[in-house]
Parts: sequence; C-alpha cells; structure tokens
Amino acid sequence: MPPEFSHIDHWVFDLDNVLYPSECDLFSLIDIKMGQYIAQMLDCDIGEARKVQKAYFHDHGTTLAGLMHHHGIDPHEFLDFVHDIDMSRLSHAPDLHSAIAALPGEKLVFTNGDKPYAERVLENRGLGGLFDQIHDVLACDLVPKPETAAYHSLVKTTGIDPKRSLFVEDMARNLRPAKDLGMTTIWVNTGSEWGARDHAPHFIDHEIPDLESWITGLQTNKENVTS
Repeated sequence: MPPEFSHIDHWVFDLDNVLYPSECDLFSLIDIKMGQYIAQMLDCDIGEARKVQKAYFHDHGTTLAGLMHHHGIDPHEFLDFVHDIDMSRLSHAPDLHSAIAALPGEKLVFTNGDKPYAERVLENRGLGGLFDQIHDVLACDLVPKPETAAYHSLVKTTGIDPKRSLFVEDMARNLRPAKDLGMTTIWVNTGSEWGARDHAPHFIDHEIPDLESWITGLQTNKENVTS
C-alpha cells in the first residue's frame, strides 16, 4: 500500500456508481420506477411525480426518506418496487474483484439501498461473496447518508474504527460525516451535478475518476489520485 493508506484496516465502499461504472446508469431505471410509484401514490402525472421525487431526494437525502416523512409509506414495499430492475447493464469485473480481494483488512459496502438489491448488483458484477459486511439503509433504521446517525450506525454495528477506515463514495456530500468521524475519504467524481453537490476540499482526501483504475493501481503503488 502507498504510505497514505498503510494504516487502513477497513475498506468501505458505496454501491451505486462506485462498484459499477456510472455509465451503466442503473439509477435511470430506478428513477423510472420511483416516478411510477409516486405517480400512482399521488394520482398525478409523471412530470409532477418527478418534481416531488427530486425535491425529496435533495431535502431528505433519499426519495424514500422524503416519502416516509411526508406520506408515511411502507419502506419495504417501496424498495421492493423500485429495485425490481433489469441488471443486464452490469458485467463481471475480474480485475476489480482481484484488486478488492487483495486489499489488507475488512471490506464493507455502505449503501442507501437495501441488502437484497446490493447483493443482486454484486452478483451481476462478479463481486458476490467478496465483502465481509453490507450495511444498508434498513440497518440504519431507514436513516440515509448523509445523516450523521447513519454513520454512527455503521460504526456501532460493524465495529470498524473510523480512524483506520477508508470510505469511497460518488456523492461528495456523503463524505463530510465520514471525514468528521476520522475516515480517509475518496470521492469518485463521475462528472454529475448531483455527485458534486456540496463538494468541499476540506472533507475530501482524494478525488478519483473511477474505482477500478484507482484500486488496481494501488496494487502496484501507482499514483493516480489528486490530493
């Protein structure tokens, strides 16, 4: 490991747009499903449903959190509905698998999705069984990133030491609470407006264009991060 990562015992990864390329754009499929769910629930057209969806995502961290707050929906029903998508956009990533497997220490997934969805994504990427723990939004008592309580739940439930942990995430704002706890933070800058929202250099230790090229480079101590 390069010196700046030699202290890391716990490697924590966000799921979407991190453990698969953002070009796969699974979220566009989930986005359609969320719009359908909201349109049916509010008996409105898709255009109005999309406005509601984006407002809740911005104000509450996830669309689900907004729907629960304003409408008291059943989160399990919602998650089952929106995650029922075609995974054929994903392909196996043997180099990524080898690079993650070679990391010294524990590997975890920390996601605002639920565990069944995360497991489907990992299987379709050829990463099934690679991670020691998956900490999902249900394990966080439905409190999503970037709420501070979600990160305390991660630490308490998984037993990781934040100061010996590294967190990789494509949503810049989700790195602030991790940094506050003492984690080393890696921002996957996909170029999206949502991903860069609330970006600030003081809570981002390294910026990378994608996970696979960066993490495979670590194995040969190549420098491909911007500090």
